[in-house]
Amino acid sequence: MKTKFIAEMVGTMVLVLMGCGAAVLNGGATSVAAVLTIAFAFGLSVVAMAYTIGPVSGCHINPAITIGVWLNGGLSVMEAGVYIVAQVTGGILGSALLWVITGTMGIEGTGANGFEEPYLLAAFVAEAVFTFIFVLTVLGTTDRDNGSPHFAGLAIGLTLVLVHIVCIPVTGTSVNPARSIGPALFAGVEAISQLWLFIVAPIVGAVVAVPVWKAIKGN
Repeated sequence: MKTKFIAEMVGTMVLVLMGCGAAVLNGGATSVAAVLTIAFAFGLSVVAMAYTIGPVSGCHINPAITIGVWLNGGLSVMEAGVYIVAQVTGGILGSALLWVITGTMGIEGTGANGFEEPYLLAAFVAEAVFTFIFVLTVLGTTDRDNGSPHFAGLAIGLTLVLVHIVCIPVTGTSVNPARSIGPALFAGVEAISQLWLFIVAPIVGAVVAVPVWKAIKGN
């Protein structure tokens, strides 16, 4: 489990550093080009890590995915717990590195997720639904009966790009509690006060994805 812990920690660190780094260093999602840049930064991070640490840990780098895999019978409770701790730790490390880089450049922001209070319901539904789509894709492409397992990392990464393109204007896109926790800790009170949504909604989406996938597969 030690190697899996390290793999998940490093993978999540890379995801947060690259994805949130693209958001902060490009001045936020202020244009179509910026949205695409951020979306591809997150997606390509997943692709890179999938083929790097995938053989070691499966490259979840996301507690929502770990919960989905656990509920689908792919992990024990203890393994899932270790994965989630590693992912949250990696997210915090990635945010800390980004904070140091941007701080020395005089740039504010951590890439924390957020939403306008009047649109709380929209934010919750968006995060739950897009996490559902993302986790469903993961379960399908990594299924042992999948005939093209080598393309799973690419499909998952591109799905994350798609999710970000649509969801960035709503919440900045989380679909990953570990991705939200780290930046929020460095962003301040408002980001922390909204953090619950970016933990609860992705978990809801992941939980719903499991029975839907089983129904699709015919279990």
